[in-house]
Amino acid sequence: MKVFKSSAAEMRLIGGRLCLDFVNTVDGRKNDSARRKSQSVNSLVLGDKLGDYSDLVAWSRHSGIVTATEAGRLIQESKRKAAEAMAVFDRAIELREALHRIFKATVTGRPPQGLDLKTLNDELLEARSHESLTHAVNGFTWEWVGSEAALDRMLWSIAHSAAEFLSKGDLSRLRECGGEECGWLFEDTSRNRSRQWCHMQDCGNLAKVRRFRTRLASASKG
Repeated sequence: MKVFKSSAAEMRLIGGRLCLDFVNTVDGRKNDSARRKSQSVNSLVLGDKLGDYSDLVAWSRHSGIVTATEAGRLIQESKRKAAEAMAVFDRAIELREALHRIFKATVTGRPPQGLDLKTLNDELLEARSHESLTHAVNGFTWEWVGSEAALDRMLWSIAHSAAEFLSKGDLSRLRECGGEECGWLFEDTSRNRSRQWCHMQDCGNLAKVRRFRTRLASASKG
């Protein structure tokens, strides 16, 4: 089944928050210089790990939103309701890009765009219509209801994660990877707030190699 072969099911989950890992479902991002003059936070996506609905399900399984059984059920349901699955996929990409712009605006100290907040709030309204307060052994808890065959069920958790982070999280710890053409976002939970890279073995090592080559080039010219 494709859901278990997607590259979205093999990507690093380095964001520290579900919503940040979702925003990172791209190979990289590059600032759009054409829009920089207008102080926009838009960026160009450099490769996408989400090509269709099955990739979205694969990532949801990888990130723990759904179980393997639930993922299989969603794939079967998406085959029966192809148009609805495509609409959910379009919503997912719209939400992802809105979240990226909101988080990027936060990192750069700019106010988020109203349309992006509306996109998030629309998904939150949908998610909250599926929340139910139930009694558990140790007290009360929220759980999703009517989710077994809901093709958009993963969006509920993503929107909830984003709202939780934006309203209650320490946004001063939100970071963008310093790697060229990376743009992945993460929550810096290091004690001294010194994390610079999505992953030291990836962008961190590439930066070291570039600095080394620059020093060699400078030395050869001297």
